[in-house]
Amino acid sequence: MVGIVMFFVALFALLLGFPVAFTFGGIALIFGVWAEGMDMFAFMPYRIQSIMENTVLMAVPLFVFMGLVLQKTRLAEQLLESMGKLFGGVNGGIAISTVLVGALLAASTGVVGASVVAMGLISLPVMLKYNYDKGLACGTICASGTLGQIIPPSIVLILLGDVLGVPVGDLFQAAIWPGFVLVAAYIIYILIYAKLNPEAAKAMPADENLNRKQEVIAALKAVVPPLALIIVVLGSIFAGVATPTESAALGGAGAIVLALLYGQFSFMMVYDAAKETVKVTAMVFAILLGATAFSMAFTYTGGDYLVEEWMLQLPGEKWGFLIITMLVILVLGFFIDFVEICFIIVPIIAPVAELMGINMTWFAILVAMNLQTSFLTPPFGFSLFYLKGVAPNGVTTRDIYRGVMPFIAIQVLVLASLLVFPGFYGM
Repeated sequence: MVGIVMFFVALFALLLGFPVAFTFGGIALIFGVWAEGMDMFAFMPYRIQSIMENTVLMAVPLFVFMGLVLQKTRLAEQLLESMGKLFGGVNGGIAISTVLVGALLAASTGVVGASVVAMGLISLPVMLKYNYDKGLACGTICASGTLGQIIPPSIVLILLGDVLGVPVGDLFQAAIWPGFVLVAAYIIYILIYAKLNPEAAKAMPADENLNRKQEVIAALKAVVPPLALIIVVLGSIFAGVATPTESAALGGAGAIVLALLYGQFSFMMVYDAAKETVKVTAMVFAILLGATAFSMAFTYTGGDYLVEEWMLQLPGEKWGFLIITMLVILVLGFFIDFVEICFIIVPIIAPVAELMGINMTWFAILVAMNLQTSFLTPPFGFSLFYLKGVAPNGVTTRDIYRGVMPFIAIQVLVLASLLVFPGFYGM
């Protein structure tokens, strides 16, 4: 039972606000030495070396760098302005354009914080100006900003691919259809809401200075460059021309080219993006090292056998395991970050999934879709904090919480459909 006690102590420490990497590493050291002595950690240096030599994880800083460079090119602003004019004439049109821009930003930058902040600064004031319901406006921005967790190239999918031993390219291909269905579900909800509440999602008056042809051309100019980068990055993986790591490097170079095209290139911009990339990468790898020590101590103390035995005895066998696992990850997502779930929870349940003969690609996409929900769920959903930080004074935390609830329900419904009808998604 030492491993199980260790697990709950770690969760409690995280809820108290202790730093994640030090929590996992410190608790692993205390319980490991208590249970087995210092000899348990004799192989730790080799594990650290193995992590540092993992070529799959090299894609993480490269994709983060690509996203940060694109964030600084005013890409989001130009996309939102152009798409807003295209769809603004429809009830709920600005919200629909926000979802579509969120999907494009997800596929080109994948940085949740950057997407939510950009759309919060640009799209939220426009929606409020046209008397959109505050809840709908906030919910749309938060939900659209989190699409980068499921739409490739996604950092979550890279981490899950490494943890589960599934090729990242296979995960990227498998995630496209669920991501598309989620975007479509958001748009359908907005259209229904606007139909039932036309005053809460008014159409935007047409710009008299631009005819329809000019609006379409302006939108294409904003959409084509990031779309070309997406096609190059993902296309090179799907065609088998490049590995995910190589395509990530290609994406970083492509982002620099786009910065030049948008006239936003400067060495200071590259320096800032590189510095932020180092910070994000250091955070991810510090958590990974702490999680590795924790996982080693958990295994040595027999915690994995207890979990495996309990999971195999669940009613419903495979389906009982999947439903309980998804519920546990969903609830944990209310309180802890996706990185901790990837490195602590997933390695514990993955061996059981393999024993039950579950398709690991399908299992990874289920987990990724579930982890995306963790960005929206109160009280610790990161998207909620990002939006609150840039929202105007009239927008309250209650408005944001109220707004995300329908989108959380949509995500859970899409997750359930992915669980029950995997064949529909090509799994």
